[in-house]
Amino acid sequence: MKLTGFADEASRDLDKQIAATKDIGWSAISARMVGDKNLHEVPEAEFNDIADRLDAAGIIVPEFGSLIGNWAKKIDSDFDITLAEIERAIPRMKRLNTQLIRIMSYAQNPWGEDQQEAERFRRLREIVNRFSDAGLTAIHENCMNWGGFSAEHTLRLVEEVPGLKLVFDTGNPVFQKDRSKPNADGSFPWQDPFEFWEKVREHVAHIHIKDCINPVSDDVEPAYTMPGDGQAKLVEILTDAKSHGYDGWIAIEPHVATVFHAADPTAVDRQQCYDSYVEYGKRFEKLLAGV
Repeated sequence: MKLTGFADEASRDLDKQIAATKDIGWSAISARMVGDKNLHEVPEAEFNDIADRLDAAGIIVPEFGSLIGNWAKKIDSDFDITLAEIERAIPRMKRLNTQLIRIMSYAQNPWGEDQQEAERFRRLREIVNRFSDAGLTAIHENCMNWGGFSAEHTLRLVEEVPGLKLVFDTGNPVFQKDRSKPNADGSFPWQDPFEFWEKVREHVAHIHIKDCINPVSDDVEPAYTMPGDGQAKLVEILTDAKSHGYDGWIAIEPHVATVFHAADPTAVDRQQCYDSYVEYGKRFEKLLAGV
């Protein structure tokens, strides 16, 4: 298993992302944000400089954490926005020699409302095909998107979208209700991370590591923890992944000192972000070594 991480959680400054990665002892970054922009949104000259600096530092980019179809985009948003993101991402992935790009299935509409499933499938087919035609692999994350409603929703995506692979996030099930299991009173239980993993693992091409504790309700952020201290069942999932021959990349996405999608992710202690990211990476190495 090979290790990488969303180093923009250590800092939005590229030099500090590189430094934090090396402080852990790694040589890979899951690229997402530099400054206040996603890597497919920065100006061309700035991107070229970023790529050159990563090369000079000996840092590889196994994963592109894009904004394509993410939790901030509704399914009735302008699809041309998505297509433009794809067109910018493809040449940048090739420049970075990056094979995998994280996508989603657009924001969840409130449960009980029309989820416009047919349109989601149509869009994802187009997204996956465009990357596939370029020799690249789109991987869907089980986040706050349609596919994140349950393992069954994710499997339906795989069925409806030929060529789609998955990135499994260990922490996301902890704070999402399982919409495939209504209780008698109309409520829903929290998702079970290991159960979700077992159902989708044969389609997983990448793993994200988060750990957290069930929130008080499904409309608030959970309490994120160091790896192994929460309810994400990391040891069980990783043990099972190893027993089934998983040998792909694993990326840490701590959310401990800062949350990528917080209202103001800059309103944090920057040194704490850096230090906690490095600590998280080292703790995860120890946890993985015990698997």
